[in-house]
Amino acid sequence: MKENSKKKIDSKQLVITNNHSGQRIDNFLIRYFAGIPNSRIYQMLRKGEVRVNSGRIKQTYRLRLDDIVRVPPVYIEEKYTPEPSETIRNIIENSIIHEDELSIVINKPSGIVVHSGSGQSYGVIEALRANNKYSTLELVHRLDKDTSGCLVLAKDIPALRLIQEAINHEKSVKRYLALLNGRLNEKKLIVDTPLQKNIIRSGERVVTVDAQGKPAKTVFFRKVLFDNATLAEIEIHTGRTHQIRVHSSSIGHFVLGDRKYGDKKTNSQIRKLGLERMFLHAKSLSFMSPLSKKIVTIEAALDKKLISFLNQLK
Repeated sequence: MKENSKKKIDSKQLVITNNHSGQRIDNFLIRYFAGIPNSRIYQMLRKGEVRVNSGRIKQTYRLRLDDIVRVPPVYIEEKYTPEPSETIRNIIENSIIHEDELSIVINKPSGIVVHSGSGQSYGVIEALRANNKYSTLELVHRLDKDTSGCLVLAKDIPALRLIQEAINHEKSVKRYLALLNGRLNEKKLIVDTPLQKNIIRSGERVVTVDAQGKPAKTVFFRKVLFDNATLAEIEIHTGRTHQIRVHSSSIGHFVLGDRKYGDKKTNSQIRKLGLERMFLHAKSLSFMSPLSKKIVTIEAALDKKLISFLNQLK
């Protein structure tokens, strides 16, 4: 077993280049000091240990080209963490479905987190960064561990800002496929109840419908009715945590296989029929390309096991 060791990072003055211009200082430091708790980063900022152009700054400060950032000396405990295996790296790299000068898009497999943390040693971003070609990748958005489909990663910080702006524009469209419990009566259903996250229930973080929460809008389109399930195409107009899962559950049609917001007994029954995961897939993403200035649509094929399960229901 490998033991942890401590490494000292000396005080330095860093000159901000185009790659980091526009990035928040806290996010910049978290990446720079990889290996120390975020709480220590924010302590540095509160106490003025980090200076920009010789002055104190808030954690929300956005870096500018040629800013001079003074970072203090820090001891970092280097923890041994397993690296993504070659098998995992190959699975992720083989899932790339689109690449251009600014970004790559993968058809993320279910069961893999997008980044390390919460007990996960690595995720999609770490697996891709292990390849020198993709060492500067940044996540544009996130998908839950058990959700598959379109995941966009920017090739650097400047590209990240451009892609995020395009994807967050009102003309962009995010579509999902979900198999819902029960038969959805309406051909089209709009759910716009506010969502509140970080509610603690038995020590577990969940999202709930709450009038005091943040605005959220989900549109359900009924595609196929089964005996006691509905295949729905879903558009989200906001990007709240667990939005589709919570809105689905709130209308009495939770996503089948969802262990957090679904029904344990129903999930157990459906698992015996062959559904081994949550049936939620990020089907497609349409947005104005910062390169061509035209609408591009990227589609991620549904997993063969999910297709087989749908055929079984028929």
